[in-house]
Parts: sequence; structure tokens; C-alpha cells
Amino acid sequence: MTATAGGRLDPEYDSEPAAVAKAVRQSEDQSAAAALGRATAHLLSLQNPDGWWKGDLETNVTMDAEDLLLRQFLGIGTAEQTTASAAWIRSHQREDGTWATFHGGPPELSATVEAYVALRLAGDDPAAPHMRAASGYVRDHGGIAAARVFTRIWLALFGWWPWEKLPDLPPELIFLPRWAPLNIYDFGCWARQTIVPLAVVSAHRPVRPAPFELTELHTDPHDPYPDRPLAPAHTWDGLFQRLDRLMHRYHRHALQPLRRIALGRAARWIVERQESDGCWGGIQPPAVYSLIALHLLGYRLDHPVMKAGLASFDAFTVHTGDGRRWMEACQSPVWDTCLAVIALRDAGLPGNHPALLAATDWLLAEEVTERGDWAVRRPRLEPGGWAFEFQNDTYPDIDDTAEVVLALRRIDHPEPARVEGAVRRAVSWTLGMQSRDGGWAAFDVDNTSPLPNRLPFCDFGEVIDPPSADVTAHMVEMLAEVGRTADPRTRRGIDWLLRHQEPDGSWFGRWGTNHIYGTVSVLPALVAAGIGTGHPAVRRAVRWLENRQNADGGWGEDMRSYQDPGRWAGRGTSTASQTAWALMALMSAGEGPRHPGEQGSPAVERGVAWLTATQLPEGTWDEPQFTGTGFPWDFSINYHLYRLVFPVTALGRYLGALPLGAVGQAERSSRTDGPVRPAGRP
Repeated sequence: MTATAGGRLDPEYDSEPAAVAKAVRQSEDQSAAAALGRATAHLLSLQNPDGWWKGDLETNVTMDAEDLLLRQFLGIGTAEQTTASAAWIRSHQREDGTWATFHGGPPELSATVEAYVALRLAGDDPAAPHMRAASGYVRDHGGIAAARVFTRIWLALFGWWPWEKLPDLPPELIFLPRWAPLNIYDFGCWARQTIVPLAVVSAHRPVRPAPFELTELHTDPHDPYPDRPLAPAHTWDGLFQRLDRLMHRYHRHALQPLRRIALGRAARWIVERQESDGCWGGIQPPAVYSLIALHLLGYRLDHPVMKAGLASFDAFTVHTGDGRRWMEACQSPVWDTCLAVIALRDAGLPGNHPALLAATDWLLAEEVTERGDWAVRRPRLEPGGWAFEFQNDTYPDIDDTAEVVLALRRIDHPEPARVEGAVRRAVSWTLGMQSRDGGWAAFDVDNTSPLPNRLPFCDFGEVIDPPSADVTAHMVEMLAEVGRTADPRTRRGIDWLLRHQEPDGSWFGRWGTNHIYGTVSVLPALVAAGIGTGHPAVRRAVRWLENRQNADGGWGEDMRSYQDPGRWAGRGTSTASQTAWALMALMSAGEGPRHPGEQGSPAVERGVAWLTATQLPEGTWDEPQFTGTGFPWDFSINYHLYRLVFPVTALGRYLGALPLGAVGQAERSSRTDGPVRPAGRP
């Protein structure tokens, strides 16, 4: 408790109840400050000597199963790899014998099929209890025939599923001009990078000798490949199903000279997009299918392109202390680093702290200054921005770029012109990437065609990249930070956000789970852009967050909110990252302490208490739940650094009595090298 020079309480607190309340407040502040100190020290300890941070990016066991299948297909698997990956896959099997795609989630058929096949490759006996439980679930839920297209493609590579029973993807689609429906640039960048190599694989339809049969995974072994009924011809699904039948006929009678040209052009397209680290797009699906496609086109395993591609998987491999092995689907160093910089500034580190300067230098070196696929629709726009991964110059993204700018603007770098040059280029590029409706997507402009999602092939998740509330909000916040609040493009972004508020007061979260993430993205942006905390949209969001607080004081949202928002939006087991998000959102809306020594709203105080009470001794938090999103519902992510960077941010802003949205304004007015929070608070 803060005392006067004589050691007495301030006069206004001389009454006994007030003194008790202030003592309680001091104790709470000390607990939060101690938690922040531990978390800050732990976060600093995780920085790489080169300046970056990267937490593990955990998805699901299909990554590990497909890694084993790829190595089986190419003939490069080792017993050590197989044993270690199989141990990881077994460790994630549920009690009912199935596998889920996120922690605590329901059983998922395709993941269970792929995990089961991977364990068969590792030598697990199909009669073993854990294998019988898995195969029984698969049969009871439609067998292999009910699995997703991608799963059946992997099985087709070994003759476990006929290519004729898969949607056809002709490589001639590479010829479609950019204005034509279903040209490759109508697909989101992640889908585009996957579809081009898969078109090559579809044309070749390879079959490697199967090391065993999979009859136990068919509902009816005597009819293992049942036809799926056609939808009515007047529906989009019916139209594309019939179009797919035409494509299968074309495959049997394709003009071979034209097909050879198409395959050659596809090969060049793939090779041109290989990054300097050997990967494609910094993500697993394009990488594995590109390697298979190029191998089918005659690239030997010792070809430099193939060697680099295979070697890149080593960087995606995580080895556990108990001998298990698992694969990251992607890596997030740029994202993690800019979030860590923001968190540490909020924790009170000065803007010229050596750790922050090292991070800034690394981020500046990672700036993307060359044109990528985004230039197809913005050919005259100058490049500038950041990607998500170590190497992905073809696909920088707007979300990372906005957050990196927010981080850089809070650093007192010895070369300010260098920083401001990168910021200026980033602002120019991202402004040029605004979509027609006023919002921003992650990678592309106006990537909103409804047709790609209708293709029978595209049942693996979102395949287009429309504007989203979280990316648009980060852009609005960034533009406000650089003094562009009055820019008409910023105002259009604000209007987009206000139009897309959900009826319950939240915002949908495209790249994080889900409505809590969307809401924490939008509220700080609106406040930073001058929307008052009393605005009806802000108050509706505050009420929604308060209503979603758990009885324990934390917040959580289950991935099932993507499928069943009525039941799950803002509902789930409390997590550190989502509790921090809710606190950040509430504080940005004026619900946190207004001045040092004051209390925030009851919801904020309870949330801070939950964070301090659940912190682990080493300074981080336990968070097995998945709070990140690749494809809503279809591909979920556990960013292992989220459980640390966001609580650091929330606790720092709470103790500093500065809401998100006011932080940048306060720093611009003071420009000190000291802590962001006012003196007088721990």
C-alpha cells in the first residue's frame, strides 16, 4: 500500500474500511506485479541470440502421419523416425481409440484414419486393442469413403483408394487467365500453393506398392468404394459434381502435347516459389505436395530443389525429451517476435533495451522487399511488409505487417530513419492491399470468389481469403498509430468493422479462437482510431465479454464455436491467452484502472486475479487448449508462446493503468526511455 512520508495512509483512506480495501488493493497489485516480473523474465530467457522469439506451433497428428507417408512414398523413411513419430501419435490417441484435431475436441474421422495408417506403417498390430478401437470407430462412421479428399489422396498414393474415385484436378487449370473463374489466383495463397502441385499428382495418379491391406477400415469390404449420390443438377454442388465427371473423362482423353506443356508450366510455377530455406510458403501442405509433384516430374532426390525441400523439414521437426518426434505445420518467428516486443514494452522495458533492439534489428532484416503473388492484382504497388515465417517472401501478410509496425513504433532505435523507412513502406503496401469493401484480408486483395469452396476437391478447409475483422482491426490500429486516423481508407476500415459486429456484440475471429480474439482485435483498434469508449458498439462488446466470463474469473472459448456459435461463442475452459485477450479488450474500453492505485471493473479485477493465481513457478502458464486458427474448425493451432506474451501484455497494461489504444498516444507524448506505466505503480 502507498503510504505518506510519515508512513501513514493517505488521509482519504484513514477510515478503517477504506484502509482495509486499500491494503487488499496493494496486495493484489503486488501479486500481479510479481506475476508480471516472473513472466517477463521467462519471456526474455526465451529470446534467440539472433534477436527473435519462436514458440512451438502445435497442430494435430495428421502432420506426423503425413510425414511418415511422404517418406514411405519417396523411400526415405528411417526406423528411428518412424518409431519416434509413432510414439507421438500414440500419445495423442483418445481413450475411445480416436484422434481429435485439437485438445479436448471431439473425435475426427480423417485424423483417425491417417493416424491409424501411420501406426500400421510403424508395425502396430491391427488386432491390438488401441488399433481395434480406432478401426472400429472408422467403420462406424462411414469408413475411408467418408474421409476428406486429402486423406483419400494420401491413401491413393499406395493403392488403398482408387484415383477414379477422387475429384479430378487437371493441370491445365494453370492456363486459365486471371480474369477467368477458378483460375489459380481465385484461391487463397495456401490453397493455391497446394492445388498446383496436386494437379500434377492428379495427372500422374501414381501408386506405390502398399505394404499391407486396409480392409478393416472399410464399412463393407465387399463394396469398399461406394459412389456418392449426386446433388440435384440445379444446385452448385450438383453442377460441380457433374463437371468433375467431365474432368475424369478428359483425363482419359487429354491432349498429350497440351498436358505436357501444362505440367511443365506447373513445374516452373512450383520451383519459382521455393523459398531460400527450401520450403514452400513456409507451411506443410504445399511443401509435401510440391516434393511429390516434382519427383513425379523427374526430379531426383539428389536434385538441389529436392534436397533443399527435404532438408527444410528438419527445421519443422520437434524432438521431445522422452524420444518422441512431431512436426510443426508452420513456424511463427515474425509473429512471435513482434508480439514479444509489444508485450515487453508494456511490461516496462525501455524502448532501447538491448533485447528489444536485437529484436528490432532482426525484424528489419526480415522485411520483404520483393514482389510476390499479391502483385497479380496489385501490379503497380511497391512491396514492403513482413511474412509470418523465417522465409516466405512470396507471401508476406497484412496481419504480421500491421503488428510489426506497432512493435517498431515503440522502439527507440539508434537508427530511427532505418526504422521509419521500413514503416513507411509497410504502411504504403498495406494501404494498397485494402479490398473493395473496405476491409483487409491476410494475403490477397478481393479474394472472395464463392466458386472455389464449391469444388468437390475443396473439403479441407477455407480456400479463399476474404477480409476479416481481426486483420482489418489490426490495420486500423496500425494506421491510427502512424497518424492516419483521418485517412479515408482508415475510415472505410472502421465502417467495415462496425458493420461486421455480431448481433451479440462480439466480432468473429478468423485467425484466432474466436469471438474473444475478434473482439480483442477490434475494440483497441476502434478506441485508437477515436471511437469513444461510450460508443454503442463498444458498450455492446463490453457487455458480451462480461457475460462470457467464467465463474473462476478467466475466459475461454472452445474451437467448437466455429461450428456452433450459439452454444460455444465465448464459452470454454479458461485459458491464459484468452483471459489476457479479454482483459486487453476490456481495458481498451475503459474498464481497467484509470490511474495508478485505482481498481478496474469487477470483471477486470477477477481476470487479473485468475492470471496471477494460475501462473506456473517458472513464469508461464499451462495451456494445452488450442487458441489459434489456421482454417476455422478444420485446422486448429496451439501457439505455445501465446500463453506467455498475451498475459505479459495484459498484466503490464493493467499495472500501468494505460488501456490498449492509449499506449501509443502516451508514448508519443512522452517519448521517454523509461517504463510505459506511470511512476507510482509497481
